[in-house]
Amino acid sequence: MNKEYAIMDAEQSILHTYNRFQVVFDHGKGVYLYDTDGKEYLDFAAGIAVSAFGYQNVEYGEALKTQADKLLHISNLYYNEPIIKAAKRVLKASQMDRVFFTNSGTEAIEGAIKAAKKYAYTRDGHAGHEIIAMNHSFHGRSLGALAVTGNEHYREPFGPLMPGVKFAEFNQLDSVKALINERTCAIILETVQGEGGIYPATNEFLEGVRALCDEHDILLILDEIQCGMGRCGAMFAWQNYAVKPDIMTTAKALGCGVPVGAFLMTEHVAEKSLAPGDHGTTYGGNPLVGAAVDKVLEMMERDDITGHVKAITPYFEQKLDELVASYDFLTERRGVGLMQGLVCKKSVAEIAAKALQQGLIVITAGSDVLRFVPPLIIEKEHIDEMAEKLNAVLCDIDKI
Repeated sequence: MNKEYAIMDAEQSILHTYNRFQVVFDHGKGVYLYDTDGKEYLDFAAGIAVSAFGYQNVEYGEALKTQADKLLHISNLYYNEPIIKAAKRVLKASQMDRVFFTNSGTEAIEGAIKAAKKYAYTRDGHAGHEIIAMNHSFHGRSLGALAVTGNEHYREPFGPLMPGVKFAEFNQLDSVKALINERTCAIILETVQGEGGIYPATNEFLEGVRALCDEHDILLILDEIQCGMGRCGAMFAWQNYAVKPDIMTTAKALGCGVPVGAFLMTEHVAEKSLAPGDHGTTYGGNPLVGAAVDKVLEMMERDDITGHVKAITPYFEQKLDELVASYDFLTERRGVGLMQGLVCKKSVAEIAAKALQQGLIVITAGSDVLRFVPPLIIEKEHIDEMAEKLNAVLCDIDKI
């Protein structure tokens, strides 16, 4: 396929909601992607934290092919075996009690919001409850998810959005406490803020929010869509803290490329929130995605992916720290596990574009962070290659 013609066709037919890089990818293998010209790229973005096992994983592919040959879809009016198996695995991994499978992370957020509102409605006998979210957060692009996303730039063109949302400062407990009133039904936050700049929650903050929720019968919703599924050294990032949510969301690496998300809750919330007729989905939890989730979780547990992430993280952090020490315009590294960011005083968009030319895929977070969310199977040699390619780019940028 001719790259120029392909891009021209895309721009004439696909709604322009993304400013895409000028590359057409054809296939992948391991932690590498290949474009239509055959050029190789080391992938440290993993489809925005999706492709945990990289590309062309034979075992995963065979599970999908086998299920595709049997049954793709039947609707949620009936049971299907793959999603039942997947549900048991995700509940075991998450330590939660009930799960609802969606088609995306955004839909998982929508379901979590509805569950929290219905819980409060059941408890109080009336609607009109409020939610506390965090500034600089990102929860999705649909109207409900957008309403709890703490970035005015994203929200402004689409107002009025869902009412009753107040924004506190992430990692500042007093700002949360000041917003609580008798109408507050939930506090929603990312355990590690992603799009907002790779900010992990502090232990003090998360424990404090949990205590506030317990004191006021408020539900704690933790968004683990990007930071979950092994990326931070535990199956879900909140498991690194002495805190458990009432509701949590997951997606991205849950299906490793198959569009699937989920929101999960404790039995206490399930008993008092969504009932038959309150929520639904046509495609969510169909046999194909069930087979994908079941296989992903089986492989993650069997291959001790969280153990590998913990083992490789110190070397990854060391190499990133060496880059920070080498360039004055890199001011900080922050992150957890294989979710890392470099704070940069020069254009991160330009760095990402130049890295692509060098055969390295990295992405950005916010306006000043270079984001690294590679496949969870990376080894030291891949980190070395990343550091070498990125150093060449940063050296050129330093001269400008």
